[in-house]
Amino acid sequence: MTTTATTATVEALIDGEWTGGGAGTFEVLSPHSREPVAAVARCDEGDVARAVQAARRAQPGWRETPVIERVKILRRVHDLVAERAEEIARTITAEIGKTITDAREEVYEYSAPSWHKAGEEVLRHRGLSFPSSQEQTNNKRLVLTHRPVGVIAVITPYNFPTDISSIALAHALAAGNAVVWKPSEYAPGCCTMIAAAAAEAGLPPGVLNVVHGFGDVGAALAGQAGIDGVFFTGSTATGERIARAAPLKPQLLELGGDGPFIVLADADVDAAVEGAINGCFYYTGQVCTSAERLLVHADVYDEFLAKLRARTAELRIGDPAAEDTFMGPVCNEATLARIREHIADAVAKGARVESFGPDKGLYHPATILTEVDPGMRIMQEETFGPVAPVMKIGSAAEAVEIANRSSLGLIASLWTRDLATAWRVGEALPHGSVNVNETSNYWDQLAPFGGAGRSGVGRELSQWFLDSFTEPKLLVFELGDTEVKYDRRAEGGW
Repeated sequence: MTTTATTATVEALIDGEWTGGGAGTFEVLSPHSREPVAAVARCDEGDVARAVQAARRAQPGWRETPVIERVKILRRVHDLVAERAEEIARTITAEIGKTITDAREEVYEYSAPSWHKAGEEVLRHRGLSFPSSQEQTNNKRLVLTHRPVGVIAVITPYNFPTDISSIALAHALAAGNAVVWKPSEYAPGCCTMIAAAAAEAGLPPGVLNVVHGFGDVGAALAGQAGIDGVFFTGSTATGERIARAAPLKPQLLELGGDGPFIVLADADVDAAVEGAINGCFYYTGQVCTSAERLLVHADVYDEFLAKLRARTAELRIGDPAAEDTFMGPVCNEATLARIREHIADAVAKGARVESFGPDKGLYHPATILTEVDPGMRIMQEETFGPVAPVMKIGSAAEAVEIANRSSLGLIASLWTRDLATAWRVGEALPHGSVNVNETSNYWDQLAPFGGAGRSGVGRELSQWFLDSFTEPKLLVFELGDTEVKYDRRAEGGW
């Protein structure tokens, strides 16, 4: 990636060579200023096919590379990303409007460490041995090992462009797979910086390939016959199309969330309000784990709402490059349109709106909706924006019933001081994770992450990612070096 005074030139990476795209170029515009920040190689189906072919040629050699050598390369990637973290963070801010403080958090806390963690994880990816249970002999040895799947298509979103991609790339590569990566068209520059660090760290040509473009490029990649598995994070609708395009192949799909944020009568209201501020307004709500529906018990509803209003009014909203900004613009017009549609539907059905902050360009104010009900779209669909719809409930059972109406099930947040209630409600919610007395936007990089229902398939992070993109392989040995003293039959009758 080369940089001029105002824009960057972002190229594709195919078989170890930085290259232009067969479909020309496209521009990335700053969500803040709407000025160009990058000119990007726009790939076509031919570029995708070449990248997949390169990965297929490179993967056998990478698979045979000693594990410790693969790990050393991943450690070098970690070091290079950490060294360049400030430049990468500033590129994230320029491309997607994430505040500079949040962009630094993404790179320093998540993206760079993912490469080191994946290396350590693969060193501990254990097999198993089993006794012979089918025959009465001591000559059998059954050993379970893991082999890489092959070539993995990695298709990543704009909201955590270097974090989510680093998790996927590092773990897939650690296991011995080759990768063809299609980053978000909104964040190609920062992602290319990650790819450049990986190439510089010593990845052999073709092991990691990068193709840029729009949805047509992602669709062409997922549908390639030479792809052996798919990782995707994004919308449920796109995830369903990918699942149909790559049947009978390992898939790890992390899709939309419905974010029920439940505040019961005995909750610590101050803590719950802080959790809601993070859950609703962190990165302008453009997080799959955002608090999408605030279900607040009637006993604390008025107190919670008053404190939520006061804290929301304090948020500094503006230029994401400023050090004291809490919330910047949304990333793109499609996201802004969906937010406005959901709010308009709610207002038409009786909701009241309170807004805090600018409403121009791609800036949408931090918004609180009251007098909402489950029939509104904003209570049924993922909004993915800075909106806090607050609904009054009468019991934990009512909250569970409302939460369970959704077909999504990624993360729920529950606020209560009662351990038994927390346990019972946590079990009753059909979500991949339930955070008790913690914001919905909390996750741990060494714990399994993923959703139920239409929120996705599989679990990522740590050993769970390695399990997704390795295949268990059983080796059965008949040693035959000692005489069998018993009837081989484990059971009589045959």
